[in-house]
Amino acid sequence: MQYAAAVVEKAKEIVHGAIVRLSQEEDPDSHQVIAYDLAHMASGVEASRAVLDYGAKGTVEARLVSIFIADILHDLAAKTFGREAEWGIQPESLRELRDFAFRYRQPEFVASAATEAGALHLDPELEMVKDAFRRFATEKIAPRADQIHRENQDIPEDIISGLAEMGAFGLSIPDEFGGFSGEGHNYTAMVISTEELSRASLGAGGSLITRPEILARALIRGGTLEQKNYWLPKLATAEVLAAVAVTEPDYGSDVANITTTAVRADDGWLVNGVKTWCTFGARADVLMLLARTDPDRSKSHRGLSLFIVEKPRGEGKGFLFHQDPRPSGTTGRMEGRPIETIGYRGMHSYEISFENWWIPANSLVGLDDGLGKGFYFQMEGFENGRIQTAARAVGVMQAAYEAALEYATNRKVFGQPIIDYELTKVKLGRMAAIIQASRQFAYHVANLMAKGEGSLEASMIKAYVCRAAEWVTREAMQIHGGMGYAEEFSVSRYFVDARVLSIFEGADETLSLKVIARKLVNS
Repeated sequence: MQYAAAVVEKAKEIVHGAIVRLSQEEDPDSHQVIAYDLAHMASGVEASRAVLDYGAKGTVEARLVSIFIADILHDLAAKTFGREAEWGIQPESLRELRDFAFRYRQPEFVASAATEAGALHLDPELEMVKDAFRRFATEKIAPRADQIHRENQDIPEDIISGLAEMGAFGLSIPDEFGGFSGEGHNYTAMVISTEELSRASLGAGGSLITRPEILARALIRGGTLEQKNYWLPKLATAEVLAAVAVTEPDYGSDVANITTTAVRADDGWLVNGVKTWCTFGARADVLMLLARTDPDRSKSHRGLSLFIVEKPRGEGKGFLFHQDPRPSGTTGRMEGRPIETIGYRGMHSYEISFENWWIPANSLVGLDDGLGKGFYFQMEGFENGRIQTAARAVGVMQAAYEAALEYATNRKVFGQPIIDYELTKVKLGRMAAIIQASRQFAYHVANLMAKGEGSLEASMIKAYVCRAAEWVTREAMQIHGGMGYAEEFSVSRYFVDARVLSIFEGADETLSLKVIARKLVNS
């Protein structure tokens, strides 16, 4: 791995030089194309650095890592070709990277990894977590996943209760609040369990625990001790299920400019406004609501506060709730309209409107100390959501790869199994390398986050892995040929599910430009 480590450091130098060059521009935000490409290349290079240790653990591991790094270097060369001046590099500076890519992108070498999954090298405790969630996902979720998708059904209650019994909803909640007791492993356990559940179903499995994770992290960051003691154990046991109400119809990733308001009234707050893309909003018992509490819009994100809004459970087809008149004479109304989507089904997403919906004073996270800090609290939760989204992407990729491998082994074309064809094997080999590297990168970021670090890396892994999932699922579908387009094969579900990953939990463009590139330039 010494050769690989050397070229990765060379690639990092090239990326760093381009970051320095961009930072010297009078207005870096006006160079969006280079900033976007830089964000993704920095993410790919960081992933390459993170998997070097894995590559040193065996022959198969080294093969997968070498293929992955060669792929990243090829991408770097493609992005800089013809734009060397913008990157501030000389063409000859890529020669060393080109030599590595030439060696490890040879079709014969990549094809040799077509059936090589690679060991995970997990601690025994984490192996038990993986096995338990793999078994549950295989037995309870996978047999119903396609039907849930085709008929856009609600997630069966026995799946929710089964995951609750396993402690799935408390994996990122500290032990003292009823969460996971694995010392130092809570983030990694969350990543592993999310992957295994997403391998069976993104909507009915892996995404179930995302919203409680986001709310839990926000509470841990900003909640009072009383709020933590009350809500975290309920979230950990799924006595309370949560949804996130942050995005608005006119303000997607531009969270700082949301218009939903919360105004003090009747010893509490009156909420007015519209939220959209509230996934699981009907079944949820509470909404994590970000609202404007300061009428001075010039304060932007500093005028936002975070609330826990209790609500009745509704049905997947939509809901309408009313409150009795308050002392001030106001009558509350909450209405949820389902949003039909091409994939990611089972959880349902909603547009939810609030009209004078009253919530008690203790719904404000952090109480008065939390006023104006809601943006920061919810971002703490979203960082956790981003690494979990990456884990979801790995699970979907793994399922797609396994389906493609099985189909390629059994399907004969022109008298021989299609896995015998070079092009098929190269596709499968590249899939295997991308998946294992993405998984190991997720473990690495989880370890960083367990130490209170990894904020930038959490954004990087989402940016890289979610786009990778689109390629993996597309090629898995392509290997199936015409049958890949048929709903009777699960690979079609993996494809449409993967497409949403670069959109939610921070749209790829906004995440790359406003988070990753900005942090790189300002670091």
